[in-house]
Amino acid sequence: MADFTKAFELVMAHEGGYVNDPDDPGGETYKGVARKIHSKWNGWTKVDMLKRQSGFPGNLDKDEELQQDVSKFYRDLFWNKIKGDEINDQQVAESIFDFGVNAGTGTSASLAQMVLSIKTDGVIGPKSIESLNSFNSEHFLAAFTVAKIARYIHIVKKRPTSQKYFYGWICRALGEN
Repeated sequence: MADFTKAFELVMAHEGGYVNDPDDPGGETYKGVARKIHSKWNGWTKVDMLKRQSGFPGNLDKDEELQQDVSKFYRDLFWNKIKGDEINDQQVAESIFDFGVNAGTGTSASLAQMVLSIKTDGVIGPKSIESLNSFNSEHFLAAFTVAKIARYIHIVKKRPTSQKYFYGWICRALGEN
């Protein structure tokens, strides 16, 4: 079975630290948690308190309780939704998890189901897990990567201001940091 801790470390390598990019539809983010999308995340209270202290934003990474909140956030909202603990192949779980973080778990699940040629409902359930665990993992990863790249092309065509993220998204889709 896939390991959340390993997958989480890879996602954190992509998500980075504190960012407040005006072109990002999610607005202010910390380790990929977008304030506009996840405004009720209790970590924002801690971030706001730490903003008032010297050493911001570097002090965020030193707050152990905040780091635990980040890990719990990703486990509860992404890993558990894709049923990562039930996926046999670590790389397959990591790829679905990482794309779920970047594009939403429903989008990630739908693309995975499309690659598996099963009913596309955007929810990883028992049939999706069974198909994922019996499908050739190398073939899945190759086809899933192509599907992710096609999704990123669609986003940039629809929202040209996202062009500046495109190279990073492609690197991420290819599993590069």
